[in-house]
Amino acid sequence: MSTWMAKFGLACAACAAPLAAAAQEPAPSPNGTIGVFLDCHDRFCDFDHFRREIPFVNWMRDRRDADVHVLITSQRTGGDGRAYTLAFIGLGDLSEQQDTLEYTSSGTDTEAEVRDGLTQTIALGLIPYVSDSPVARSIEISYRAPERALITSDTIYDPWNYWVFRIGVGADAEGESLQRFWAGDASVSANRTTDAFKVTLRGFWTGSRQEFDDTTDTGADTTIVGTRTFWTGDVLTVWSLSDHWSAGAMAELEHSSVRNTQLGLMAGPAIEYNIFPWRESTRKQLTFLYTIGVGAFNWIDTTLLGQTKETHPIHMLEIGTEVTQPWGSVNVSLEAFQYLHDLSYHRVELDGGFRIRIFRGLDFGVFGSIARVKDQIYLPAEGATDIDILLQLQQRGTDFFYGIGINLSYRFGSKFNNVVNPRMRGGF
Repeated sequence: MSTWMAKFGLACAACAAPLAAAAQEPAPSPNGTIGVFLDCHDRFCDFDHFRREIPFVNWMRDRRDADVHVLITSQRTGGDGRAYTLAFIGLGDLSEQQDTLEYTSSGTDTEAEVRDGLTQTIALGLIPYVSDSPVARSIEISYRAPERALITSDTIYDPWNYWVFRIGVGADAEGESLQRFWAGDASVSANRTTDAFKVTLRGFWTGSRQEFDDTTDTGADTTIVGTRTFWTGDVLTVWSLSDHWSAGAMAELEHSSVRNTQLGLMAGPAIEYNIFPWRESTRKQLTFLYTIGVGAFNWIDTTLLGQTKETHPIHMLEIGTEVTQPWGSVNVSLEAFQYLHDLSYHRVELDGGFRIRIFRGLDFGVFGSIARVKDQIYLPAEGATDIDILLQLQQRGTDFFYGIGINLSYRFGSKFNNVVNPRMRGGF
């Protein structure tokens, strides 16, 4: 490096040092206000935006330094929006003060609209906690009167009768001098959801083509081609019987070149029980779902069992739990599937994960899945060729599969998290 470049670099570093220090300096914190720990993993939880728009509290990096823990959970609504539950949990001297607010976004809301709705709800929920603090004197409350009276649920007219439709398409292409890849997908869905009844119809298609040019020693050019196609359509109907019980029926139609399935149909009635009331579903669920029905299949190639088509009774049991609490979250499901004509053909799969706060600043997470696979009646008799294996064009026989991951993170330093500085997020 030349001398003038070295001097220029040192000068830039000297100039940048005070600016970087200023950027890292905590923003002036309100005196006499509360500390808030935000616990939200939804993609619309824009922490930078919340800190800018709600400056009358101190945002903390750890819940043990906070006076209020704001826990936000959500689930999808029938209108393709999301229903958010915001739990305001008092800590320390405020431990007896608890509150819960709800905010529901529409399926047509933009990301900015959802973010602003959450910001308003968070700010509204924090007001009771700061009302007795000195900072309350600096808070102004305003109200915008609507242009017309609010419409009550008794007078709502919905021309779509609660039906929501969605259509999506996608495509991808890549290439080099000796290989090319094309892929596409399409999806369509329609659902109607009310408290008493819901019906969902979905369809999905995806296909891909890979080409590899192989130049042999003789100079002849050979192109290896691999194609994969998959499509599925399913329908689900559910009746709400009580706060805990649900009944329904489901059917699925499928084609899969990888699973040797020209056409497969599985259908049957189902019943489900949730130990907790469904109104608490954003915070905790423990469900038991049982389905019994029939499976009918037409195979692309003759299977190992010498079948080109077959029909069998089937049943399935799924146990699932989802828990989101101040200490962390758990999401686990256990699914058992079995052909009733021969009980040796079955599949048991356990998947999920959890994230817990061990102590101040230390979070630990585990996620993964494991399955015992004994239901591969679709395997073709001829087996997979080397090209099929290389391009994953055909599923191979197996007794099990597994996958696991862990995550450990530790934060230390200033307990305040008020600063918002998004500059130069990119890099090499």
